[in-house]
Amino acid sequence: MADAVLLDIDAGIATITLNRPNVRNALTHEVSAGLLDALSEIEDSDARCVIIEGAGGAFSAGGDINAMMKGLEGEYSLPEREQLIVQRTSRAVVRVAEFHLPTIAKIDGVAFGAGANLAIACDILLATEDSKISFGFRQVGLTVDSGTSYFLPRIVGENTAKELVFTGELVDATRAESLGLFNQVYSEDEFEAAVEQFVEKIATGPTVALRASKRLIRQGMEQSLDQAVTNEASAQVMCFATDDHVEGATAFMEKRAPEFTGE
Repeated sequence: MADAVLLDIDAGIATITLNRPNVRNALTHEVSAGLLDALSEIEDSDARCVIIEGAGGAFSAGGDINAMMKGLEGEYSLPEREQLIVQRTSRAVVRVAEFHLPTIAKIDGVAFGAGANLAIACDILLATEDSKISFGFRQVGLTVDSGTSYFLPRIVGENTAKELVFTGELVDATRAESLGLFNQVYSEDEFEAAVEQFVEKIATGPTVALRASKRLIRQGMEQSLDQAVTNEASAQVMCFATDDHVEGATAFMEKRAPEFTGE
């Protein structure tokens, strides 16, 4: 991981910081590898949710332009370039999307291209009112990659996804929120406190149930209603055996706030 990606785990909250502000946290090989390493480390921790953020005023500028230039100069063959996309950037984005814990993209600045995909691969996107997001692969004469064709239409619909990709629009926070790309938008002054409060609610929730609900929602996008309700019933039976269910039901009957332990 080195220092390209920083990881801090405190009070059940794992914070991953993309730490290459000199390249606006582009998903270079070392950043993508660091992100994968951080997620592996989180798996073996007591973290109950994950924040991904960028250092230095940008979330992530997307693909590695230096690698693109090396490709143009003939340092990589076309098959090698395809392999780099799959094994580096796309693998990191997919790992985030499939991660078992709730994930939050904390966006203060620009999320562009593959960096935008990293953001929307998260479960929740929280942004400042000055933040922007773009799927502007057209700017460098390329098709979309790292999951745009999967994630984006599911969030904004097929026609709007095409519009954003065809135009490469740099979407401001107001429109991004109206399209469902950003869940919440805050002023710079309130951003840190608001994110802390939001994340605290998730980190102190019934972790087993939230983790299963995340999986069920993802599966539900691809399943029939009958299969979805069957899977929900099975997951709920599993949750009946958790300490958090006992605490939640007891607290409800006693008309008090539950104190979940994540177990």
